[in-house]
Amino acid sequence: DPAPSGQSDGIRFWGNSFICGPQGEFLARADNHSESIVSATLDMDRSESVRRIWPYLRDRRIDAYGDLTRRARD
Repeated sequence: DPAPSGQSDGIRFWGNSFICGPQGEFLARADNHSESIVSATLDMDRSESVRRIWPYLRDRRIDAYGDLTRRARD
């Protein structure tokens, strides 16, 4: 898409947007050669079930984030 200001070439959008389910499976996909609106119906009960059996937030190591967050703030 050209930039509205006309001072640059703008941005090229590559497409291939997608919506994934809670275990990474594709629920809907767009292509890379046409404008698309991607939508999907999400099963919130299934999402909650997957979160309970795969509690990755529980296992994170917040103590290891120190240097990462410090750089972002500085």
